[in-house]
Amino acid sequence: MQNIDMNDLKQDIIAYADEIGIQKIGFASADPFLELKARLEVAAKEDVLTGFEHPNIDERVYPDLIFKEPRSIIAIALAYPSKMKNEPVSRKEARRGIFSRASWGTDYHTVLREKLTLLEAFIAERVPDARFKSMVDTGEFSDVAVAERAGIGWRGKNTLLISPEFGSFIYLGEMLTNLPLASDKPMGDLCGDCNKCVEACPTGSLLGEGKMNPKICLSYLSQTKGFLDEKYRDVLHNRLYGCDTCQSVCPYNRGHDFHFHEAMEPDPELVKPELKPLLSISNKEFKQKFGPMAGSWRGKKPIQRNAIIVLARYKDKTAVPELIRCMTEDPRPVIRGTAAWALGKIGGEEAEQALLRAEEQDTEVLAEITRAKNLIGAR
Repeated sequence: MQNIDMNDLKQDIIAYADEIGIQKIGFASADPFLELKARLEVAAKEDVLTGFEHPNIDERVYPDLIFKEPRSIIAIALAYPSKMKNEPVSRKEARRGIFSRASWGTDYHTVLREKLTLLEAFIAERVPDARFKSMVDTGEFSDVAVAERAGIGWRGKNTLLISPEFGSFIYLGEMLTNLPLASDKPMGDLCGDCNKCVEACPTGSLLGEGKMNPKICLSYLSQTKGFLDEKYRDVLHNRLYGCDTCQSVCPYNRGHDFHFHEAMEPDPELVKPELKPLLSISNKEFKQKFGPMAGSWRGKKPIQRNAIIVLARYKDKTAVPELIRCMTEDPRPVIRGTAAWALGKIGGEEAEQALLRAEEQDTEVLAEITRAKNLIGAR
């Protein structure tokens, strides 16, 4: 490694990154992420960590705990589409739900790992004793903290990374290495006095100044597997997975729609699917259709629960027979109970009679049936 000019190598890496379709690349030191540690310790104390994060805070903060002699971190960003071509229309009797943009196309974890693998091979060919540890989202690091330090963008008030060129419609990944590559300069906050994302958040999970309660973020709630608290059901709107509200209102995303990667192109029928067919989809069919998408990682149960809630919001009476089947035959209490609640929201003679005849042992499902009967009785 002594004979390698690290400045030349860095420029070669930047050029190769552009060649393989990486929109932004930045370089950061492997110093501890002490500012992140302070945020994580507060979040743990306030019990607002979701459980989806890497559980060991120190491993998220100190690179030398997960890698021998770390010298620098290479951060990458890939821009993704915000609009789909030939978007299907949600119609009466054929209502549709929506997957958030970050789950469109092939799972972004797969796409970014392929780019990082190519970068590793490119560097290893020039520096045989180089070592790497790459990660995307599910690793120890905070992708946003790394990318912010590497000058790719800044951490917005919605806690997402925002870049001047691509807004927040970017996927992030990073590579920890033993190479002493020169760091880039962090960008600094460019949100200023803008507070649009905080004001638009459907659940109030954004608290301002880059703080949030992720446990009430719709992106998180839409991925949970239990009963969704009733106060969040109406604000779910038509979401099946994730939430784009804070990105949709961000001025830095205005007019942005990037189609650089074929793998990220959405299939309109998958990212905006009809709701009723989702209620009876088999595990095999779900994996075949939705398996390649990031939005499938929690399985079909959250998607089906959310589809039921969205049908209730639309008060789709054509869904009543299928909802009755879910309430009476589905082996999963969450689906039975949510279907019962939906029948109460939709109402009508058929729904009311089904609720009156319902036989149930599970206490949570019974509570939903009672709630549904009260909804009908209040009309």
